[in-house]
Amino acid sequence: MENTLLYIIAALGISILINILLKKIGLSQIIGYIITGTIIVYAFDLRDVGHLHELEMVGEFGIVFLMFTIGLEIPLAKMGSMKKEIFANGLMQVGLTTLVSFTILHYIFALNMTSAIIVSLAFSLSSTAVVLSYLKSSKDIYTPYGQNATGILIFQDLAVIPILIFIGFLTNEGDESISVVLLHTFLSAVVVVGLLFVVGKRVVTWLLHFSASSELDELFMGSVLFIVIGASLFASAMGFTYSLGAFVAGMIIAETKYHHKVESEIAPFKDILLGTFFVVVGMKIDVGVFFENIWTIIAIFALVFVLKALIIVGFMRLYNSSATALKTALSLSQVGEFSFVIFAVASAGNILDANLVSLLILVVIFSMIVTPFFIVKIHSFVDALIKEKDIVTDMTPLQSRENHVIVCGYSVVGKFVTHYLEDLDAPYVVIDNSNKHIKEALSAGVEAYLGDASKSQILNALNISRAAAIIVTLDNMDKKRLICEAILKHSKDANLIVKVTSLEEKKKLEDLNITVIVDGKVEVARVLVERMVSCQLQYH
Repeated sequence: MENTLLYIIAALGISILINILLKKIGLSQIIGYIITGTIIVYAFDLRDVGHLHELEMVGEFGIVFLMFTIGLEIPLAKMGSMKKEIFANGLMQVGLTTLVSFTILHYIFALNMTSAIIVSLAFSLSSTAVVLSYLKSSKDIYTPYGQNATGILIFQDLAVIPILIFIGFLTNEGDESISVVLLHTFLSAVVVVGLLFVVGKRVVTWLLHFSASSELDELFMGSVLFIVIGASLFASAMGFTYSLGAFVAGMIIAETKYHHKVESEIAPFKDILLGTFFVVVGMKIDVGVFFENIWTIIAIFALVFVLKALIIVGFMRLYNSSATALKTALSLSQVGEFSFVIFAVASAGNILDANLVSLLILVVIFSMIVTPFFIVKIHSFVDALIKEKDIVTDMTPLQSRENHVIVCGYSVVGKFVTHYLEDLDAPYVVIDNSNKHIKEALSAGVEAYLGDASKSQILNALNISRAAAIIVTLDNMDKKRLICEAILKHSKDANLIVKVTSLEEKKKLEDLNITVIVDGKVEVARVLVERMVSCQLQYH
């Protein structure tokens, strides 16, 4: 016990010192945690500890809490609206990457069919932990490429389930047919989804309401932890991954009024456990083997990176701009942490060579170390590489614009706003980060630009400091607040008019110096009464 406490306190101290240094030079703390794990292993001669199942379980729960927070941001309604990003893009990415990788591994590198299939499936997965952590911290998760990347990552996490089932089928001795395995999986999925969404939703709502009304923070926090871990264990017991249970639990809570409070409360636990996961990753590094095979590892990583990037750019370019397609590709071209699980299961079933597994694990670790270095440079790299002007992103015509109205969002309300502005003959431009909305605006003859209005460079390009007013019509509360914060930070005296749909939304914005907040429901009530009075006057 004393030694365990020594290892923990040493890991905490080393990770703090390393991450302080990395923070000053602008590098990701993920690298610091991986380095910490490697230092601990060699400092205390714990090379076997790095493979202890219990320690890996603790690290895996970092991914569990990350998936839970993703679920909080993707309620069922939003998943329905992200069908293309999740299911179409995700299926194309995983399917094409697996097919091309298998062809290369089996027919060019002469890897046997079973090994080639397993390695190809592992290479098709990207790092949820690294990429989503960056997207959330940088707010790029709200950009077009961030939405595409998030959707594909969600599909990949869901795809882990059938991949592991498939490997399990390959490792069994034939006492169960594939039809029996698939039937058992289908029935288990029905039970898991049914209980979590039908029964679990009622239990979760009641538990959160009860704990929140008690006004005891520790009781509310305990309830959230119980929900996350309970859903994860239940999913695992039914043969699925812990992450799937946590993801579904997050989606359920996203449908309740407590999702913002839950997300803020759970953040410290997620970050600590996610750090633990990367420490465990660092403990798997055999420095001697790594440097002996360094050029082989770099070559494999480079081949996988280029292959995945080309595949993703290829199909993403069908309905995205070149910049968005390339940013999405670069953010997802590494190999992900779930590959560890795939290689471990395959190795335990003796269907992958142990030496090959050791080499592939080092490739995955190298990939996760390198990714934080280049993912923060994606914007500058793509902007430097893609020079052509795009009519929907080139905002140079706005450099001399004055007294114009900027309409943020071109959905239903945004369209009505532009109609009324045209009736007033008021000059205006539309900014939206949806390709679909921008195409609709351009088709209607509206001056519209593709971009994220929460980014300072976009606000500068819109010449927002000389605008007569900025009207925010978005429905998404998180995006709405980000845009308002960015506008007010850029120009404190901005004439900012924001649409809200509920008293709850209004309260979430009341700390900002917004000029006018328009409550849609209040305005509808006012118009109804005005029409009623008008009808009475006409009647008399």
